[in-house]
Amino acid sequence: MKGEFKNMTDVELEKKLKDLKSELFNLRFRHTSGQLENPLSIRTCKRDIARVNTELRARQAKA
Repeated sequence: MKGEFKNMTDVELEKKLKDLKSELFNLRFRHTSGQLENPLSIRTCKRDIARVNTELRARQAKA
């Protein structure tokens, strides 16, 4: 999981970031309404967002 972001292009990373943010919104909404079965999925989603942001910033620093 961790290494998968290094193999993606910048465009793919931006799309993945957008998808993850949308998923996080939906997870938070479901958690608030009591419909979320696994609350740990919120933490996993946040960490994936951080991984994507880290990779994007690392690439910007190289350029």
